[in-house]
Amino acid sequence: MITPPRAVRDRILSLSPTELPAFVYDLAGLRVHAASVRAALPDRVELYYAVQANGEPEILAGLGPFVDGYKVSSDVELAQVAEASVARPRAFGGTEKSPTELADALERGVTRFQVESEYELYMLAGLAQRHAPDRRVAVLPRFGLPVPRGLLAADGTGYATAAGLDPARADTIVGLLTDGSYPNLELRGVHAHLADGVRAGEHLALAGSVVAWTAELAARNGVRLTEVDIGGGMAVDYDHPERRFDWRAYGEGLARLTAAHPELTLRIEPGRALTAYCGWYASEVLDVEHGAGEDVAVVRGGAVHLRTPAAGRGDQPWSVLEVEPWPYSWPRPEVRREHATLTGQLSTPKDILVRAARARGLRAGDRVVFGLAGAYTSSAPHRAHARYPEPRFHFLGDGAQGDRSR
Repeated sequence: MITPPRAVRDRILSLSPTELPAFVYDLAGLRVHAASVRAALPDRVELYYAVQANGEPEILAGLGPFVDGYKVSSDVELAQVAEASVARPRAFGGTEKSPTELADALERGVTRFQVESEYELYMLAGLAQRHAPDRRVAVLPRFGLPVPRGLLAADGTGYATAAGLDPARADTIVGLLTDGSYPNLELRGVHAHLADGVRAGEHLALAGSVVAWTAELAARNGVRLTEVDIGGGMAVDYDHPERRFDWRAYGEGLARLTAAHPELTLRIEPGRALTAYCGWYASEVLDVEHGAGEDVAVVRGGAVHLRTPAAGRGDQPWSVLEVEPWPYSWPRPEVRREHATLTGQLSTPKDILVRAARARGLRAGDRVVFGLAGAYTSSAPHRAHARYPEPRFHFLGDGAQGDRSR
């Protein structure tokens, strides 16, 4: 179970059933969390927000005072940052960029490009000559470095990501970017997002391995590299939401790392770990079905809006807001067993939000609130299934900006 803040609870209870499901974002809580993350990081560590986690303009604007920039992965995300009107640098990353996306990013003045393949390097060089002829474009090749053996298996969390350039081609890539072949591109450093779902100690070890590899690469090629981007992937524990990433210990470790390498600026790109905690997905129990082996509580909407359970990251933390009275003449169904499964409106194994939930007494008409819903959710229903309602959005301010809904 997870308890929403009072302002979130009150807003959810004020909504009519036809206004559900709804996402409710606690912008005040987002700002408090982002400020604490920024305060934990040393000065020579830049904090970029990975927009793919949640590109709502209100979220981007709320993060604006606390981040050094935004990491975008598509032209859609570029447009979202523009809509939020936040004057911060942008780094363009992500796999399989199209020529149109790269050209759009160049014309919008993106300051850094994370290059994922040699073909992408050639494409960026050609497009930069056409769309940004009067400036040098900063490049950070992303290398798919091996994760040190046993690092992610220490407590069963985290998984490696394999994307990026072959490290065996690193010297060749450095040569292409420093021998005059592409005079409009400037090699700034290295990008290496190596794993997701990683806790602070393991993430520090990954950062250390990337910095050491980068220093060796620079020395071997006689070049000066000034930036290392170690990506995101900070753990968010959906099974135990109170166990947050240890930003203080992480910041202290990064401070030691930057002190040992004064020539480098480090950059991190958290997404989920910044916004997950500020979002709540509110729904209503439509029915309780009593099967032979289990009770099933069916709620409005479902996994098409709340993707985390279907993506295999565990059950969504949740809580109940009881609703009285029951306005109908027929009996009110409720969960009779100790545990129940919480599902969405589609009859598919992928539309399960919580398994074996301790839900005795949960009734049709009660509100169900799912926490950690501030990242990787969907703003659009599954168009192939008209039963999915369009979710509404509510942004709760801190008194200065006020509340907004749409």
